[in-house]
Amino acid sequence: MNPMTQIFLSVAAILGGLSVAAGAFGSHALREKITERSLEIFDIGARYQMYHALALLVVALLLSRIESPPLILLASGWLFIIGITIFSGSLYALSLSGVKSLGAIAPIGGAALIAGWGALAFAAWSLK
Repeated sequence: MNPMTQIFLSVAAILGGLSVAAGAFGSHALREKITERSLEIFDIGARYQMYHALALLVVALLLSRIESPPLILLASGWLFIIGITIFSGSLYALSLSGVKSLGAIAPIGGAALIAGWGALAFAAWSLK
């Protein structure tokens, strides 16, 4: 198996599992400790983390089936990892800390997620 396939599969599984844990943590442990708005922000982070962990899983599965994958497909996977880390991470930090300036970081992660989808679309046209 291609090493990048293993990396992306492993990271997708870890991020997916952590998303479930974050959702449960938000729903149970945080419900009485943070404001309703902060809880919504936390939930958005967990939801987008799961969506993009699944997208990363798709990238890994494509990599496992393609002999010479285009570099843009690899870029898509890395953009999803970077985007999840920055987007969801900043939303988790914002909701838990209340530091409003952390909200300014989320769009950077969002841009990486959008770029990941664009790279995946471009890779689809590059596949033989």
